[in-house]
Order: sequence, then C-alpha cells, then structure tokens
Amino acid sequence: MPRSNRPNRPGSPRPKWTAPAEIDLERARAGIPLHESAPDGEWSVRRITERNAAKTYTCPGCNSSIVPGLAHLVVWREDSFFGHEAALADRRHWHVRCWQTRSFRY
Repeated sequence: MPRSNRPNRPGSPRPKWTAPAEIDLERARAGIPLHESAPDGEWSVRRITERNAAKTYTCPGCNSSIVPGLAHLVVWREDSFFGHEAALADRRHWHVRCWQTRSFRY
C-alpha cells in the first residue's frame, strides 16, 4: 500500500494499533489428537477440556460416568481393520487416569 503524502497535523486522528490477543495454547492443542503407541495398538488420543465436556459418558476403564464439566480423553484406534471411519465411529471417552493405568489384556 503506498504511503500518504499528507503531513501529520496535530489533532488529526491517528490509527490506534493494539497488541494481538494472547493465544490460549491449551485450547489450541485440545482439538489436535496425539498419537500413542501401546502393546494393544496405535491410538489417537484427544483431550476434552472442562469447557467442552457437555455430555455424560461411561468410561470403559472403570465403568463409571464421566459427567459434564469433567476433563477427559477421547480415544480411537489408528490401525483399525475396518478403516478410519469405522475407528472414529467406535471411539470411546476415558477418564485420564483410567487411560494412563489401563491394562493390556491378551
């Protein structure tokens, strides 16, 4: 954009520049699934924050409820035999502690 040749006069309105808003990194990372490798397969794990937890789910690790407003994880297989769409449809909501301490049954 070309510069203006008009001189700056006292009392003339100047554009007010503001600093950009600070980025909330936790909110930005919440929607990005992380990749985890475990003895039971390859997994995508996405964090759900307290703000985004709006429904009640049953945790497959402890069979208790995950109530609205509780941070938790959404987990689905990356190496599903039936494809990516089937893996997404079969995703499960886990308590963070239940996912971290799950046992690998064979």
